[in-house]
Amino acid sequence: MTELTTREPETTRASLLDRTMQNLREAWREVADWRGGLLSAAPGPNLPEKDAEALKAQMRDCLEARGGEVSARARAANLGRIYLSLNARGRKRFLQILATEFDIDRKAVDKAATKLQQAGDNVEERAKAERALRQALQPPRLRLLAQLNALPEGFHFLVDLRAELLVWRKDDPALAALERDLLSLLASWFDVGFLELRRLTWDSPAALLEKVIAYEAVHPIRSWDDLKNRLSSDRRCFAFFHPRMPNEPLIIVQVALVHGIADNVHTLLDETAPVLDPHSADTAIFYSISNAHEGLSGISFGNFLIKRVVDELTAEFKNLKTFATLSPIPGFRAWLDSKLAESSKDVEAALLTSADRKALAAAAGAGPEPVSLQTLLQTPDWHQKPELAKALKHPLQRLCARYLAKEKREGGTAYDRVAHFHLSNGSRIERLNWLADTSAKGISQSAGMMVNYLYKLNDIEANHEAYRGEGKVTTSSAIRSLLKD
Repeated sequence: MTELTTREPETTRASLLDRTMQNLREAWREVADWRGGLLSAAPGPNLPEKDAEALKAQMRDCLEARGGEVSARARAANLGRIYLSLNARGRKRFLQILATEFDIDRKAVDKAATKLQQAGDNVEERAKAERALRQALQPPRLRLLAQLNALPEGFHFLVDLRAELLVWRKDDPALAALERDLLSLLASWFDVGFLELRRLTWDSPAALLEKVIAYEAVHPIRSWDDLKNRLSSDRRCFAFFHPRMPNEPLIIVQVALVHGIADNVHTLLDETAPVLDPHSADTAIFYSISNAHEGLSGISFGNFLIKRVVDELTAEFKNLKTFATLSPIPGFRAWLDSKLAESSKDVEAALLTSADRKALAAAAGAGPEPVSLQTLLQTPDWHQKPELAKALKHPLQRLCARYLAKEKREGGTAYDRVAHFHLSNGSRIERLNWLADTSAKGISQSAGMMVNYLYKLNDIEANHEAYRGEGKVTTSSAIRSLLKD
């Protein structure tokens, strides 16, 4: 097997980010003009205080917008290059300055609000006061972000910048407010109607294939042979692109062409398995859907993305009758653990039937004594102990069905983020698969279970409307049976 390198996928992703930053530096070199800025050279990597003061002045200089378009772009490029020259600590300081020094002027907001109240029923005065209030509510930092967006690759720069903000916002209210501002701007600039679907193959540019490896978020790609297997004739890989980031895949979809609905990811990804004639396949299994850019999280990519891939597949393969996923259940164990932690005995009594408790006690060798579900799930390699795994199967599948179909977030959407994606796209919850992913990640996040979401072409829009409009989750008879137990 040809190994990728000794690097882990996260290291590969970090290497891509470093390369992206270098490319941005190169792209902005000709636009920027250090001589026109208050910082005549790149500041210290930690952004020391003397450089921070000069940076504030340079940001104010950008906002004053003196000169023509060329000067404005040069000043914005200077700011961008300063940010890219800093280390993580320095970049965080840069963003804190942007968040705190260039926030809204609250005195100006109060004054504008008072004038609006005083305008009364005078239509002309009221309209003038409303415009003034809207302007006062726009923090100056938004104009700086818009100037950065206007640079070559500026949108990509801001997407990566937001990815950092998502980490730093947790313990800093000012950065949290800046992140919300940036999310609002990115969403307003990002038109999902322009998304372009492209098929990726082994003959695609190496730089693009490297991104497929780095961005794979569901089942890590272990080697170039592994990638080649995922791009063989009975596989398909598609990516969605946007004109604002033409060389960056935004969502990557991997599909296996098989007979029947797959129930085990290890079998599906077995590199030694024979290659199937794709024209004989009757089922398309979507086994990995990866959002490539954390900085675009929270921005809707629209509905029916899966249907666009289905349309591509049905045009090429006339024998395909079934379209389903083999999906992870990333939040199940975390949800279950939080339930069990509430009050062990009382909660477990509500979650487990008497038959479940007896079976688990027997499998654990505890005789008639009660046994803790939480303790059993913490047993090393429990899934490799046949009696214990058998006893856990029914209660865990029942609880997982409840988690997927019944547990909701505020607003009525499915608690599980993968479930929300597929239900929004018009699927139904079809089947739970026991020990379908026994990797360390699969065991820790879902007790090894995976789920099939089924896309019935005639029902996609109705399922979508029922879920988005009423919060209704469409399920198969097998899932409904689990929910009744």
